[in-house]
Order: sequence, then C-alpha cells, then structure tokens
Amino acid sequence: MDLDYAIRTEQPLALTNDSTTEQMANFEKWEHSNHMSLIIMKHSILDTIRGAMSEEENAKSFLSQIADQFVGSEKVETSTILFKLVSMQYKDKGNIKEYIMEMSNLVTRLRALKLELCDDILVQLVLISLIAQFSPFKISYNTQKEKWTLNELIAQCVQEERD
Repeated sequence: MDLDYAIRTEQPLALTNDSTTEQMANFEKWEHSNHMSLIIMKHSILDTIRGAMSEEENAKSFLSQIADQFVGSEKVETSTILFKLVSMQYKDKGNIKEYIMEMSNLVTRLRALKLELCDDILVQLVLISLIAQFSPFKISYNTQKEKWTLNELIAQCVQEERD
C-alpha cells in the first residue's frame, strides 16, 4: 500500500461522468492514501500541536502546517542555545577540555539549526569565558600573529590549567 502517495503526488481533479477507469482508480488510490495519511499524522502528533492547527483535509497541506509549527520552535531553540553559548563562564572545575567541548557541542547544535559559527568565533568565545587565572594566557594568545584552531586551543588550555 502506498500510504505516502497523497503526499508525493498532487490531488487529482474531481471525478466527472467523463472520467476514465484509470482516472477513477487514481482518484480512489489518492483518496485512500490521503485519508490514511491524515489519520496516522493526527494520531502521531501531540494534542497541543494538533489543537493549534486549522482543520485540514489534505495530507500534504497538513504536513506543511506541522512543519510551519516547528519553524518557530527552531528559532526559539537557536536563541536558547546561542544565549547559553555566549553566557557560559569557565568555573575552574579542573576540566577545561570538557568545558571547551561543551561549547563546541553547542556550536554544532547551532550549525544543525542552520546558524553557522566559524571555529575562530568559538575560539574567541572560549577565551572570553575564561576566568582571571587565564589572563596571562589570553594576553599571550592575543600577542601572537597566528590564530589557533579549536584543537590547538584545547591543548594550550589543558597545559595552562596544569601549570
């Protein structure tokens, strides 16, 4: 059974007295697929999401409405992750590598949400978030001509933390 047939194909024109057997079969196939797809989708989503949507009789349109509901959610998630990233502060818990990897993970999550942050920005965010104990380290970095990669920063921070 082609459950996704109604989603993959456009709704056929309404049947008339002149409709061919093939057109009737195609229409019935689409109608059945559309009906089953709607039932499955409506029973698979949360009531709160379903309640926020208008009643729809076309599976493709219903799926589009569901997607529209999550556009706002992506914006909220992006904002939440970005806020967490820029407000992080290293608390001198003795594991700088884990801290930097957590920041890197947030950047990866932002990239998945189509917000690109280059590694240079991440390196700067890490440096900004370090405590006063790392001030000489930050001065040393800023006086160098070359930029560090994230891996170089991790290695340098781990070394600085040990010293």
